[in-house]
Amino acid sequence: MAAAYNRVLLKLSGEALRGSESYGIHVPTLESLAQQVGEVQSLGVQIGLVIGGGNIFRGVAGSAQGMDRATADYMGMIATVMNALAMQDALEKQGVPTRVQTAIEMADIAEPYIRRRAIRHFEKGRVVIFAGGTGNPYFTTDTTAALRAMEVQADIIMKATKVDGVYTRDPAIHDDAVLYKELSYMQILEQGLGVMDSTAITLCMDNNLPIVVFNMTVEGNIRRVIEGDDIGTKVYTS
Repeated sequence: MAAAYNRVLLKLSGEALRGSESYGIHVPTLESLAQQVGEVQSLGVQIGLVIGGGNIFRGVAGSAQGMDRATADYMGMIATVMNALAMQDALEKQGVPTRVQTAIEMADIAEPYIRRRAIRHFEKGRVVIFAGGTGNPYFTTDTTAALRAMEVQADIIMKATKVDGVYTRDPAIHDDAVLYKELSYMQILEQGLGVMDSTAITLCMDNNLPIVVFNMTVEGNIRRVIEGDDIGTKVYTS
């Protein structure tokens, strides 16, 4: 089946790499995700990734325990670089050319984020992992995903979760939770549904960038979204 999108931005949480572990990176989970990304890339789809750092360090949590918020956020950004390097390693072991670009300069291990260079990497068939957040404290990796997706002119943001999409209530707690198949940005903001943080949703709304929220724990779902299958929850202007 042909791909429904030409260029996509896949947002993964740091917890996605943790798998069944309580901390850090679960290598089999990392390898599975890399295999799925590589499968999509082989279809000719240009794919960028933003990976959170919550499996290693979360800035908000550090701040809540008394750390200076800016310092804690910078530590969280460094955690995203660690995850990006791990994903790069897993992808390249499968023969997928990959580049890591960081918003905080780390010349020995990654390229600085340069928009035109990122687009050129896409055109050459490379996966690009955007690390280091926006380079500024007080912004989440959700906002990073929205910003980078718009800068590189991605067709859609794919938000990977551990449930089938966006529900009326937490399906892990409430048996009567109902899955939304479609939502508008305003519905998310007004109902506080927590798909992404409000800054990211507002950026997507202002620039009419669609989002699809899907279950990444089902192997093959990344490809199904790329091929336009009716899975997950789609978010766009109503």
